[in-house]
Amino acid sequence: MTTASTVRSGLPLPLTIIGIIVLMLVCLFPFAWMALSSIKTLGELYTVPPHWWPDMPTIANYANVLFDSNIPRYFLNSVIISVGSTGLALALAIFASYGFARFEFRGKPFWQAFVLIGQLLPTAAIIVPLFITLRVLGLVNTYWGLILVYMIITLPLSVWMLTSYMKAIPPEVEEAAIIDGSSRLGVLFRITLPLSMPGLIAVLVYAFVTTWNEFIFALCFATDSSVKTLPIGLSEFSTEFNTDWGGVMAASMVMTIPIALLFLVFQRMFVGGLTAGATKG
Repeated sequence: MTTASTVRSGLPLPLTIIGIIVLMLVCLFPFAWMALSSIKTLGELYTVPPHWWPDMPTIANYANVLFDSNIPRYFLNSVIISVGSTGLALALAIFASYGFARFEFRGKPFWQAFVLIGQLLPTAAIIVPLFITLRVLGLVNTYWGLILVYMIITLPLSVWMLTSYMKAIPPEVEEAAIIDGSSRLGVLFRITLPLSMPGLIAVLVYAFVTTWNEFIFALCFATDSSVKTLPIGLSEFSTEFNTDWGGVMAASMVMTIPIALLFLVFQRMFVGGLTAGATKG
Protein backbone atom coordinates (compact mmCIF):
# COMPACT_ATOMS: atom_id res chain seq x y z
CA MET A 1 0.00 0.00 0.00
CA THR A 2 1.32 3.43 -0.90
CA THR A 3 1.06 6.47 1.31
CA ALA A 4 0.74 10.19 0.63
CA SER A 5 4.44 10.61 1.31
CA THR A 6 5.55 8.35 -1.50
CA VAL A 7 5.17 8.28 -5.25
CA ARG A 8 4.74 5.34 -7.58
CA SER A 9 8.49 4.96 -8.03
CA GLY A 10 8.83 4.39 -4.30
CA LEU A 11 10.82 7.59 -3.67
CA PRO A 12 9.74 9.83 -0.78
CA LEU A 13 7.65 12.76 -1.97
CA PRO A 14 9.99 15.48 -0.59
CA LEU A 15 12.94 13.89 -2.40
CA THR A 16 10.93 13.78 -5.61
CA ILE A 17 9.98 17.45 -5.29
CA ILE A 18 13.61 18.42 -4.67
CA GLY A 19 14.66 16.45 -7.74
CA ILE A 20 12.04 18.18 -9.87
CA ILE A 21 13.14 21.61 -8.62
CA VAL A 22 16.80 20.86 -9.37
CA LEU A 23 15.89 19.62 -12.85
CA MET A 24 13.82 22.77 -13.50
CA LEU A 25 16.69 25.01 -12.42
CA VAL A 26 19.12 23.16 -14.69
CA CYS A 27 16.74 23.49 -17.65
CA LEU A 28 15.82 27.13 -17.00
CA PHE A 29 19.32 28.42 -16.20
CA PRO A 30 20.51 28.78 -19.83
CA PHE A 31 17.32 30.60 -20.82
CA ALA A 32 17.52 32.91 -17.79
CA TRP A 33 21.21 33.66 -18.45
CA MET A 34 20.43 34.40 -22.10
CA ALA A 35 17.56 36.74 -21.17
CA LEU A 36 19.65 38.67 -18.64
CA SER A 37 22.68 38.83 -20.94
CA SER A 38 20.53 40.32 -23.69
CA ILE A 39 19.99 43.46 -21.58
CA LYS A 40 23.61 43.86 -20.46
CA THR A 41 26.11 46.29 -21.89
CA LEU A 42 29.18 45.02 -23.70
CA GLY A 43 31.36 45.84 -20.70
CA GLU A 44 29.16 43.84 -18.33
CA LEU A 45 29.20 40.84 -20.64
CA TYR A 46 33.01 40.68 -20.37
CA THR A 47 33.14 41.31 -16.62
CA VAL A 48 35.19 38.76 -14.64
CA PRO A 49 33.78 37.23 -12.56
CA PRO A 50 30.48 37.50 -14.44
CA HIS A 51 27.54 39.28 -12.83
CA TRP A 52 24.11 37.63 -12.70
CA TRP A 53 22.08 40.86 -12.66
CA PRO A 54 22.93 43.73 -15.04
CA ASP A 55 23.99 46.94 -13.29
CA MET A 56 22.61 49.10 -16.10
CA PRO A 57 19.88 47.26 -18.05
CA THR A 58 19.69 48.33 -21.68
CA ILE A 59 17.56 47.52 -24.71
CA ALA A 60 20.30 48.62 -27.11
CA ASN A 61 20.97 45.02 -28.10
CA TYR A 62 17.33 44.53 -29.08
CA ALA A 63 17.30 47.82 -30.97
CA ASN A 64 20.36 46.72 -32.89
CA VAL A 65 18.81 43.32 -33.66
CA LEU A 66 15.41 44.66 -34.73
CA PHE A 67 16.42 47.82 -36.59
CA ASP A 68 20.08 47.55 -37.62
CA SER A 69 20.33 43.94 -38.76
CA ASN A 70 18.64 41.48 -41.11
CA ILE A 71 17.06 39.53 -38.24
CA PRO A 72 13.47 40.72 -39.01
CA ARG A 73 13.84 39.48 -42.60
CA TYR A 74 15.36 36.20 -41.43
CA PHE A 75 12.50 35.84 -38.93
CA LEU A 76 9.98 36.15 -41.75
CA ASN A 77 11.94 33.64 -43.84
CA SER A 78 11.99 31.17 -40.94
CA VAL A 79 8.24 31.53 -40.44
CA ILE A 80 7.49 30.94 -44.13
CA ILE A 81 9.82 27.96 -44.45
CA SER A 82 8.86 26.37 -41.11
CA VAL A 83 5.11 26.72 -41.68
CA GLY A 84 5.40 25.48 -45.27
CA SER A 85 7.55 22.43 -44.50
CA THR A 86 5.54 21.55 -41.39
CA GLY A 87 2.24 21.77 -43.24
CA LEU A 88 3.54 19.65 -46.11
CA ALA A 89 5.10 17.04 -43.82
CA LEU A 90 1.95 16.84 -41.70
CA ALA A 91 -0.31 16.41 -44.74
CA LEU A 92 1.82 13.62 -46.20
CA ALA A 93 2.28 11.97 -42.79
CA ILE A 94 -1.49 11.81 -42.26
CA PHE A 95 -2.15 9.77 -45.41
CA ALA A 96 0.99 7.61 -45.11
CA SER A 97 0.33 6.86 -41.44
CA TYR A 98 -3.31 5.99 -42.08
CA GLY A 99 -2.26 3.61 -44.83
CA PHE A 100 0.27 1.86 -42.61
CA ALA A 101 -2.13 1.73 -39.66
CA ARG A 102 -5.25 0.46 -41.43
CA PHE A 103 -4.30 -1.44 -44.60
CA GLU A 104 -2.42 -4.65 -45.22
CA PHE A 105 -0.39 -4.85 -48.42
CA ARG A 106 2.58 -6.73 -49.81
CA GLY A 107 5.91 -5.50 -48.48
CA LYS A 108 4.37 -3.41 -45.72
CA PRO A 109 7.14 -4.13 -43.12
CA PHE A 110 9.79 -3.27 -45.72
CA TRP A 111 8.19 0.06 -46.61
CA GLN A 112 7.71 0.95 -42.96
CA ALA A 113 11.42 0.33 -42.36
CA PHE A 114 12.34 2.10 -45.59
CA VAL A 115 10.60 5.29 -44.42
CA LEU A 116 12.92 5.46 -41.41
CA ILE A 117 16.13 4.99 -43.42
CA GLY A 118 16.41 8.75 -43.88
CA GLN A 119 16.71 9.16 -40.11
CA LEU A 120 19.71 6.82 -40.03
CA LEU A 121 21.80 8.70 -42.58
CA PRO A 122 24.18 11.41 -41.31
CA THR A 123 23.81 14.91 -42.68
CA ALA A 124 27.20 14.72 -44.39
CA ALA A 125 26.01 11.72 -46.43
CA ILE A 126 22.97 13.44 -47.95
CA ILE A 127 23.88 17.11 -48.16
CA VAL A 128 25.80 16.85 -51.46
CA PRO A 129 23.13 14.76 -53.29
CA LEU A 130 20.45 17.13 -52.02
CA PHE A 131 22.41 20.17 -53.20
CA ILE A 132 22.92 18.66 -56.66
CA THR A 133 19.22 17.81 -56.88
CA LEU A 134 18.15 21.30 -55.84
CA ARG A 135 20.59 22.90 -58.27
CA VAL A 136 19.27 20.80 -61.17
CA LEU A 137 15.71 21.77 -60.24
CA GLY A 138 16.67 25.42 -59.84
CA LEU A 139 15.63 25.45 -56.17
CA VAL A 140 18.87 26.63 -54.54
CA ASN A 141 18.30 29.93 -52.72
CA THR A 142 14.53 29.53 -52.83
CA TYR A 143 11.85 29.00 -50.21
CA TRP A 144 10.64 25.85 -51.95
CA GLY A 145 14.10 24.31 -51.89
CA LEU A 146 14.37 24.56 -48.12
CA ILE A 147 10.72 23.61 -47.61
CA LEU A 148 11.21 20.36 -49.56
CA VAL A 149 14.48 19.55 -47.77
CA TYR A 150 12.97 20.05 -44.33
CA MET A 151 9.90 18.08 -45.32
CA ILE A 152 12.19 15.18 -46.25
CA ILE A 153 14.01 15.48 -42.92
CA THR A 154 10.92 15.56 -40.69
CA LEU A 155 8.62 13.21 -42.60
CA PRO A 156 10.06 9.81 -41.49
CA LEU A 157 9.70 10.37 -37.75
CA SER A 158 6.36 12.13 -38.30
CA VAL A 159 5.01 9.04 -40.07
CA TRP A 160 6.35 6.75 -37.35
CA MET A 161 4.78 8.75 -34.51
CA LEU A 162 1.43 9.18 -36.23
CA THR A 163 1.23 5.55 -37.35
CA SER A 164 1.68 4.35 -33.76
CA TYR A 165 -1.04 6.70 -32.58
CA MET A 166 -3.53 5.73 -35.29
CA LYS A 167 -2.99 2.03 -34.59
CA ALA A 168 -4.24 2.63 -31.05
CA ILE A 169 -7.62 3.85 -32.31
CA PRO A 170 -10.11 0.92 -32.34
CA PRO A 171 -10.94 -0.05 -35.95
CA GLU A 172 -14.52 -0.80 -34.85
CA VAL A 173 -15.17 2.94 -34.58
CA GLU A 174 -14.32 3.42 -38.25
CA GLU A 175 -16.15 0.28 -39.33
CA ALA A 176 -19.35 1.54 -37.70
CA ALA A 177 -19.06 4.80 -39.61
CA ILE A 178 -18.50 2.96 -42.90
CA ILE A 179 -21.56 0.80 -42.25
CA ASP A 180 -23.52 4.02 -41.74
CA GLY A 181 -22.51 5.11 -45.23
CA SER A 182 -19.38 7.18 -44.67
CA SER A 183 -16.55 6.94 -47.19
CA ARG A 184 -13.03 5.94 -46.16
CA LEU A 185 -11.87 9.54 -46.70
CA GLY A 186 -14.78 10.81 -44.63
CA VAL A 187 -13.86 8.41 -41.83
CA LEU A 188 -10.29 9.71 -41.88
CA PHE A 189 -11.24 13.38 -41.60
CA ARG A 190 -14.33 13.12 -39.39
CA ILE A 191 -13.31 10.37 -36.97
CA THR A 192 -9.66 9.32 -37.12
CA LEU A 193 -8.04 12.74 -37.24
CA PRO A 194 -10.08 14.25 -34.37
CA LEU A 195 -9.22 11.21 -32.24
CA SER A 196 -5.57 11.55 -33.28
CA MET A 197 -5.31 15.21 -32.31
CA PRO A 198 -2.62 14.72 -29.60
CA GLY A 199 -0.52 12.80 -32.12
CA LEU A 200 -1.04 15.48 -34.76
CA ILE A 201 0.06 18.19 -32.32
CA ALA A 202 3.16 16.18 -31.40
CA VAL A 203 4.08 15.87 -35.08
CA LEU A 204 3.35 19.55 -35.69
CA VAL A 205 5.56 20.73 -32.83
CA TYR A 206 8.35 18.29 -33.69
CA ALA A 207 8.42 19.26 -37.38
CA PHE A 208 8.18 23.00 -36.69
CA VAL A 209 10.90 23.07 -34.02
CA THR A 210 13.23 20.90 -36.11
CA THR A 211 12.85 23.19 -39.11
CA TRP A 212 13.03 26.39 -37.04
CA ASN A 213 16.36 25.44 -35.42
CA GLU A 214 18.07 23.72 -38.36
CA PHE A 215 21.41 25.25 -39.39
CA ILE A 216 23.51 23.08 -41.74
CA PHE A 217 21.07 22.78 -44.66
CA ALA A 218 20.11 26.45 -44.41
CA LEU A 219 23.80 27.39 -44.47
CA CYS A 220 24.46 25.35 -47.63
CA PHE A 221 21.22 25.88 -49.57
CA ALA A 222 20.44 29.53 -48.71
CA THR A 223 23.33 31.89 -49.35
CA ASP A 224 21.13 34.83 -50.35
CA SER A 225 19.81 37.16 -47.65
CA SER A 226 16.31 36.95 -49.15
CA VAL A 227 15.97 33.31 -47.97
CA LYS A 228 18.37 33.01 -45.03
CA THR A 229 16.84 31.80 -41.76
CA LEU A 230 17.32 32.83 -38.12
CA PRO A 231 20.06 30.29 -37.25
CA ILE A 232 22.15 31.76 -40.07
CA GLY A 233 21.37 35.24 -38.77
CA LEU A 234 22.76 34.29 -35.36
CA SER A 235 26.03 33.17 -36.93
CA GLU A 236 26.42 36.56 -38.64
CA PHE A 237 26.96 38.23 -35.25
CA SER A 238 30.32 36.43 -35.13
CA THR A 239 33.15 37.61 -37.35
CA GLU A 240 36.76 36.51 -37.70
CA PHE A 241 37.93 38.87 -34.97
CA ASN A 242 34.91 39.58 -32.79
CA THR A 243 31.57 38.28 -31.54
CA ASP A 244 28.73 40.60 -30.60
CA TRP A 245 27.51 38.59 -27.62
CA GLY A 246 24.84 41.12 -26.74
CA GLY A 247 23.42 40.84 -30.25
CA VAL A 248 23.67 37.05 -30.14
CA MET A 249 21.73 36.91 -26.87
CA ALA A 250 19.05 39.35 -28.02
CA ALA A 251 18.63 37.56 -31.36
CA SER A 252 18.49 34.23 -29.52
CA MET A 253 15.65 35.58 -27.39
CA VAL A 254 13.79 36.67 -30.52
CA MET A 255 14.33 33.20 -31.97
CA THR A 256 13.35 31.33 -28.79
CA ILE A 257 10.14 33.13 -27.83
CA PRO A 258 7.95 31.72 -30.69
CA ILE A 259 9.07 28.17 -29.89
CA ALA A 260 8.42 28.66 -26.18
CA LEU A 261 4.93 30.03 -26.88
CA LEU A 262 4.19 27.17 -29.28
CA PHE A 263 5.15 24.58 -26.68
CA LEU A 264 3.24 26.32 -23.90
CA VAL A 265 0.06 26.41 -26.00
CA PHE A 266 0.25 22.74 -27.02
CA GLN A 267 2.15 21.42 -24.00
CA ARG A 268 -0.30 18.78 -22.77
CA MET A 269 -1.26 17.47 -26.19
CA PHE A 270 2.39 17.39 -27.30
CA VAL A 271 3.54 15.30 -24.33
CA GLY A 272 0.45 13.08 -24.61
CA GLY A 273 1.06 12.53 -28.30
CA LEU A 274 4.71 11.62 -27.79
CA THR A 275 4.02 9.12 -25.00
CA ALA A 276 1.14 7.57 -26.92
CA GLY A 277 3.22 7.27 -30.06
CA ALA A 278 6.00 5.60 -28.12
CA THR A 279 3.88 3.09 -26.19
CA LYS A 280 0.80 2.30 -28.29
CA GLY A 281 0.40 0.16 -31.36
